Amino acid sequence: MTLVLPIDPEANRLLERSPLALLLGMVLDQQVPMEKAFSSPYVLTQRLGHELEAAELAGYDPEALVALFAQPPALHRFPKAMAARVQEVCQVLVDRYDGDAALLWSDVTDGPQLLRRVSELPGFGKQKAQIFVALLGKRFGVTPQDWREAAGGYGDPGAYRSVADVTDAESLRRVREFKQQTKAAAKAKAAGAEPAQAAVGCAREASARRTSASETVAESSRSARPASIHCRISVVTPMPRASAAARTRS
Repeated sequence: MTLVLPIDPEANRLLERSPLALLLGMVLDQQVPMEKAFSSPYVLTQRLGHELEAAELAGYDPEALVALFAQPPALHRFPKAMAARVQEVCQVLVDRYDGDAALLWSDVTDGPQLLRRVSELPGFGKQKAQIFVALLGKRFGVTPQDWREAAGGYGDPGAYRSVADVTDAESLRRVREFKQQTKAAAKAKAAGAEPAQAAVGCAREASARRTSASETVAESSRSARPASIHCRISVVTPMPRASAAARTRS
């Protein structure tokens, strides 16, 4: 029950023996292929010249660590952001788990506790935390009570949904296929929502135009009434009567 990715065999072996390398591979597993994410801890050990240590990485000079991440080939698509994220995760390990990544899961009593601990790490939302719980359970024998339930669909036996299900080239192909289908469904859902939103916007705009037009007509009607009254008054107003002296002369 080990993780087998199509990467350097030494990188796979590092993931097997180093809990921190495994955790950091999961940290880096976003917006890059999983092979890239899980091979980067091995490349980082080569650049450091020794095995990974949480305390060292947490206290590493930030700019120097970014330089290690950005050195070609870069360890991630976003080396600066992910170097900072690695430092944040390592700092949590130092503060809460004596710098030992394995203590994150070695003494948990059940799956929900494990999921909660993983979710508390910087950058681990619910989905990412569930995938890591599934990875620990399916490939590394970390199986506290109810771990599958805590992992959600990623814990299902026989599923091909994440890195937790990769054991060979065929399983990797099926996981990629699942991810492509999921992305396509999400895009289709988003595309279906756009016409509906546009229709609502058009309806609101039309309503606003009707309201504006009604207000304009009403205003015009109000401003026109005093003028017509004035006209009627001016028509019926009598001419001034001639003075008595004028009548006598005539």
